[in-house]
Amino acid sequence: MADSILEGAVVAFDLDGTLVDTAPDLIGTLNVLLAEEGVRPFPLEQARPFIGKGARWLIERGFAEAGAPLEAERVPALFDRFIAHYLEHIADESRPFPGCVEALDVLRGAGARLAVCTNKLTGLSASLLDALGLADRFEVIVGADAAPAIKPDPRHLAAAVEAVGGQMGRTIMVGDAATDAGAARAAGAGLILVSFGYTETPVAELDPDVLIHHFDELPGACERLLGACGA
Repeated sequence: MADSILEGAVVAFDLDGTLVDTAPDLIGTLNVLLAEEGVRPFPLEQARPFIGKGARWLIERGFAEAGAPLEAERVPALFDRFIAHYLEHIADESRPFPGCVEALDVLRGAGARLAVCTNKLTGLSASLLDALGLADRFEVIVGADAAPAIKPDPRHLAAAVEAVGGQMGRTIMVGDAATDAGAARAAGAGLILVSFGYTETPVAELDPDVLIHHFDELPGACERLLGACGA
């Protein structure tokens, strides 16, 4: 793509439910904790919307929905157990969504700067992306522990954009849920949402600039959105 409008633009991606279908391993780990505590596990599809606000929230939400709400002092130890188990099984069943790898390569080839902006911890994110052979496609991975606040706070997205030397006016957030939409809108970035991720709010109701149903649509959607913004 010579002289592409994507040259120098920042495309920041959510991770869980956007780049990678991580639900099998995340919910699998949650279910291990629940079983160890004598609490009923969840079917995968029922628990998918619990993902997106970090591991602590996933644990607290899972126990609460299972009818066993946690006292605050119990969460740190459960969190540590969750992380230890998840790290050992981080890519057992997690896989990039169809067309993801190809779309990333097209965007990079057109000169876009790619970042990961995720409420997952940075180390976990890097381990997952490395295990799947995706890490080297991104200039930076900004997890929950590497930003002043997590999405939907716009400072999370701003930290990712600053890390790659980009401008918010030429940034697109690609995500799947309200946290991504909130961060993009508050920061003044473009917003593309995917229809195949993890969200409790129907994705169309989050009013994205563009809604895509497959990664094949992403490069063209980025070009159209940047063009409409006069980039």
